[in-house]
Amino acid sequence: MGEQQLKRTLTWVQGTAMAIGAVLGSGVLILPAITAQQAGPASILSWLLMSLLAFPLAITLGRLGAKHPHAGGIVEYARLAFGDIGSRITAWLFLGTIPIGVPIVALVGANYVAGTFGLPQWTIPVMAAVMLFASLGLHRQGVDIASWVQVLILSLIATMMVAAIIAAGPHMRSTNFHPFVPHGYLSIGTSSVQIFWCFVGWEMVGHLAEEFRDPARDLRRTFLLAPTLVGVLYVALSIVTVGTHAYGSVGGVAPLSQLVAIGLGRGGAMMTGGAALLITMVAIHGNVAGFSRLVYSQARAGVFPSFLGRLHERYQTPIVALAALGVDFAAVLTIYTTFHVNLGALITWPSTVFLALYGIAMMSALKLMREGWRQRIVPLIPLLVCAGLYALSGWAMGYPVILGTAGWVMYRIHGRTHASGKRLDGTPVESSGTSHT
Repeated sequence: MGEQQLKRTLTWVQGTAMAIGAVLGSGVLILPAITAQQAGPASILSWLLMSLLAFPLAITLGRLGAKHPHAGGIVEYARLAFGDIGSRITAWLFLGTIPIGVPIVALVGANYVAGTFGLPQWTIPVMAAVMLFASLGLHRQGVDIASWVQVLILSLIATMMVAAIIAAGPHMRSTNFHPFVPHGYLSIGTSSVQIFWCFVGWEMVGHLAEEFRDPARDLRRTFLLAPTLVGVLYVALSIVTVGTHAYGSVGGVAPLSQLVAIGLGRGGAMMTGGAALLITMVAIHGNVAGFSRLVYSQARAGVFPSFLGRLHERYQTPIVALAALGVDFAAVLTIYTTFHVNLGALITWPSTVFLALYGIAMMSALKLMREGWRQRIVPLIPLLVCAGLYALSGWAMGYPVILGTAGWVMYRIHGRTHASGKRLDGTPVESSGTSHT
């Protein structure tokens, strides 16, 4: 296993596209309207708060990735900062995110398209399956091809969304911003927990660190440009959603379609159906890329079974990890189709796990980055915000505790893998340091 290497092909342009795509998910189709209904015009503050949080969060992840370029990402940072038990717990936390979150993203996007075009219910899991397995197929061919597809799709999405915002701008009314806090200040915090779902995904690029041509340079550029573009787009979208009162429709109109129809008419609203597919596809694409590399790296390190670390002989891609994701996606879609699970309720659960993961990443940064007190303030800000949002997560805050406990139990059962120098199957463990950089 130690002889196999991931290919170094990514540039900062591709990395930025993967980062934006992983973050710009299907939540943007519905959450600006949902949070506006929950918190009124004050929801703009929630979007602004989360956008500002994205900067120190992304910058810290970029610095960690540049300093410790490893496919394990946050799991590797936790190992360096807190040892094997920290990495094992963190790895198990990740198992509660993408395997559940990505099918949710696909189903939300498919639901949106079905609602826009009046399609029958059975088309929703079919569309979701097509998007999920198309992404797996592209990533089998290599991250270079997959990332350039991401750049192309993302360019189309950005153009369409900017056009919608500009067209809706003249229809904003000052009266729609009053009263500004109709449901109390607590509603700003609770809506921020849901909005956080639209800002998860930065860590996925960290898992691709071993595939950048120049990780130290490219990751710093990626994590500066990506949050800037995403933050501006989200805040602008929330402002025009409130200013045009494009929410609270009783006619079943999809939220973003309602906004686009104000500026561009019904034809423009129908276009958002296609945009929804593209937005969903880039979100799936970015997260599949990062998570498959995470699974590969942890199989290589002995945390997960070693067969998951096998690479494709020709493309040098984590083919078994991708296949395992395919099985998981099929299972989630089957459960959704059989039991008609409420997607809105599910979003909070993986979102809460990401709050815990980002908290671990920021604590790791505080321990690993000792350049001075000014540098240490950067990770401290998102750490405090994540802790505050976690406290507002309700029953969902127990989900990361269960996953982390499972990781701790597995650590106790199998012993200290790195200390013994062997994987769980008894074969030698490759160092999970920066030997691949």
